[in-house]
Amino acid sequence: MKHVYSIYIVLLSTIGFSQQQLAEPFLPEIIKQFPNVRDIAISPNGNEIMFTAQSVMGNLSTIIHLKREGNSWSKAQIAPFSGKHFDLEPCFSPDGLRLYFVSTRPLSTKTNTPKDFDIWYVERPALNASWSKPKNMGVPINSEYGEFYPSIAESGNLYFTRDNTTLKRKDDIYISKNQNGVYAEPIRLPDSINSEGYEYNAFIAPDESYLIFGCYNRTDGLGSGDLYISYNVENQWTKAENMGQAINSDKMDYCPYVDTKTNTLYFTSKRDNTKTQFDKTLKTEELLAELNKYDNGSSRLYKVNIEPLVKN
Repeated sequence: MKHVYSIYIVLLSTIGFSQQQLAEPFLPEIIKQFPNVRDIAISPNGNEIMFTAQSVMGNLSTIIHLKREGNSWSKAQIAPFSGKHFDLEPCFSPDGLRLYFVSTRPLSTKTNTPKDFDIWYVERPALNASWSKPKNMGVPINSEYGEFYPSIAESGNLYFTRDNTTLKRKDDIYISKNQNGVYAEPIRLPDSINSEGYEYNAFIAPDESYLIFGCYNRTDGLGSGDLYISYNVENQWTKAENMGQAINSDKMDYCPYVDTKTNTLYFTSKRDNTKTQFDKTLKTEELLAELNKYDNGSSRLYKVNIEPLVKN
């Protein structure tokens, strides 16, 4: 089976389509309100979206909430638990009653001194109920190092990124297994996925059959950061493969999320199709249109169907 997947990845890389032709901007009129947008989570029932909005330099970061209203989406609002601290990377639990996210917020309300990056969560008793106050996941998930990008499987197993500065490695992807409601000590995924470089932003399939994640500057990379995929075959993770030109651009591509009901991959990209050469002098409105186009190098959300890659 893994050989079929590998062949299809090669075909996607060679059929002559550019990512700009295949990937579509996602909710462009909403997304373009913010200087940079990254990482998206869609509720299991499809009626809510959470994403991160950031400043130009990325030093201000908050989680935005959208609700479905008929065939359209509500006005973008700051999520009720966000807006004060540096928050990012939301992830819904399989039942939609818990939302995990990353924050540098202090552990105590008695101080405003930021902590390192930890995984937090809010919860609610019903889908139409209000979210609770944020709770830190604590040990063994959080440590004195940075923890990022939670992704949870149907089993409750939690996948995330940790930056352990004591290791002669960069960021790695870990799993903490859910053992009767208690999280076990996190284990670093094998070297078929991790390396001495940067591995991050991992999305785990609900049934844990595949993992899509970001890698930075690998030798087979197409840009500064690319998306890779690994398959779980007989409880062994296959060697991660670059998802190819049909997914990755020559710029930073990261933060994957898959709507498994439609096999749609949502991801963040800094792809830049800004035109720089012109046959005639630009008018001001033409300049503004070029500067403000969706794919102008800012972090934006895109979507593309990947059913052939993930359908058994």
